[in-house]
Amino acid sequence: MPLATTGDLIARAAAARSAVAAFNVITLEHIEAVVAGAESVRTPVVLQVSENAVKFRYGRLLPLARAAVAAAEAAAVPVALHLDHVQSDGLLRQAPDAGFSSVMYDASRLPYPENLAATRAAADWAHAQGLWIEAELGEVGGKNGEAPLDAHAPGARTDPAEARAFVADSAVDALAVAVGTSHAMTTRTAALDHDLLKELSGTLDVPLVLHGSSGLSDGELAAAVAGGIAKVNVGTALNIAMTGAIRQYLASHPDAVDSRRYLTVGREAMVRTVAALMRVITGPTA
Repeated sequence: MPLATTGDLIARAAAARSAVAAFNVITLEHIEAVVAGAESVRTPVVLQVSENAVKFRYGRLLPLARAAVAAAEAAAVPVALHLDHVQSDGLLRQAPDAGFSSVMYDASRLPYPENLAATRAAADWAHAQGLWIEAELGEVGGKNGEAPLDAHAPGARTDPAEARAFVADSAVDALAVAVGTSHAMTTRTAALDHDLLKELSGTLDVPLVLHGSSGLSDGELAAAVAGGIAKVNVGTALNIAMTGAIRQYLASHPDAVDSRRYLTVGREAMVRTVAALMRVITGPTA
């Protein structure tokens, strides 16, 4: 079916008091697994390509993007493409022609005034191209190979008053908030600040996005959606599933050399993970 748009998927989910699951993809196997998992629960999904994934692919966006577009168009459920954690203006400007309907522009590493100025410039450009744009305020941490952030450290959380001003002045369409998660967590032990999430949800009039969701238990994920999160980003959970399955296969088949054998089990492990997480994130109707 035709490519869906991230903004439309999130608007529909928000109207149903649900959320959209957005999965970061690195390889063709990731793409196929996310689509297959979404089809198995008959629910729309977002494929996300991060700037780090582009760097891994020799700095070329189009090979992975073209594969994602082809998979989305062949899918039995609506699929949108999102360019994630973009810091490079050059990469940002490749988004429309590569099939992306949305971008997450990440200037959160900068002090607030610089973050705001850079994000506003990116938002103005994105809107002129018809792109939906997300930004981040607070410190989710754990990106670019750094150790996961202490999500309970002073100043790490998103401040509601600052967030309200940031959204108004930057003109973004959604905001990723820091409420207790961290990127690259390999255990599901993160604890959300539900009071802060409730305050942010009541304060802001744009959809809220949760990064670092692989670190949350099913209960915490469901509570995040109930508390106002409209887009849930997942990445590390897929890599854990794929790597674990491949490691187990190779341990049992030490003479294996055909990559299709172990990539198949890795892909199927990701399909199961996608389906299980989507049932939690999108609700019992899935």
